[in-house]
Amino acid sequence: MLLEGKTVLITGASRGIGRGAAVECARQGADLALNWYRDREGIEETMAEIKALGRRAVELECDVAERSSAARFINKAVKELGHIDVFVSNAGICPFHAFLDTPQEVFERTLAVNFSGAYYMTQAAANRMKDQGKGGSIIAISSISALVGGGMQAHYTPTKAGVHSLMQSCAITLGPYGIRCNSVMPGTIATDINKEDLADPKKRAYMETRIPLGRLGEPRDVAGCVVFLASDLARYVTGASVLVDGGLFVNLQ
Repeated sequence: MLLEGKTVLITGASRGIGRGAAVECARQGADLALNWYRDREGIEETMAEIKALGRRAVELECDVAERSSAARFINKAVKELGHIDVFVSNAGICPFHAFLDTPQEVFERTLAVNFSGAYYMTQAAANRMKDQGKGGSIIAISSISALVGGGMQAHYTPTKAGVHSLMQSCAITLGPYGIRCNSVMPGTIATDINKEDLADPKKRAYMETRIPLGRLGEPRDVAGCVVFLASDLARYVTGASVLVDGGLFVNLQ
């Protein structure tokens, strides 16, 4: 029970990595506030799993790209659960598209959700933690794509590099308040976000052969890292980034 007594907030928690992190945090003793957007069925399933573990959970639908959503989410979490110990910025999109003809709306929406949303939410959570005076942990779900490019992801990879950089700067500015800031860099994790891209058996098999551990990742693989960074086991870890990729990044041969 590494998170006993802690309150954890997670954006984009209705499916994929967000749901996996939420359920594992609950399993480790945390109460949760969950953000979601346009996925009622998904959030209901996530909430049911958490409550089955005997933990408290509240949810709020809002678009992280809207600046006002940050205050709404943080305020509801504090009103219902009393305080914030951990904030996980997870909400993100990855609409694959070729660079040369990427529509303006695709680029701007990706930037708004993945980077602006992370910025606004992190800022609001950090201010609340500062006012509480007890420190805290902020974790951003970046990506291996912060370190490498992608032919169909030129609008996406810079946003994940930005999230990683944001955590480095926040670690410096928030350190004096006892607030730790770290990023997690998942490799290829099988979720709804890449379901269509991995539907081709040949492409899926190719991706698996590039991973030294021989398989695609699962949300729970990332969730374990989130729990560690959220817990007191990581009390001296800040400004760090953790690859959770099965060895994909180092496999150059």
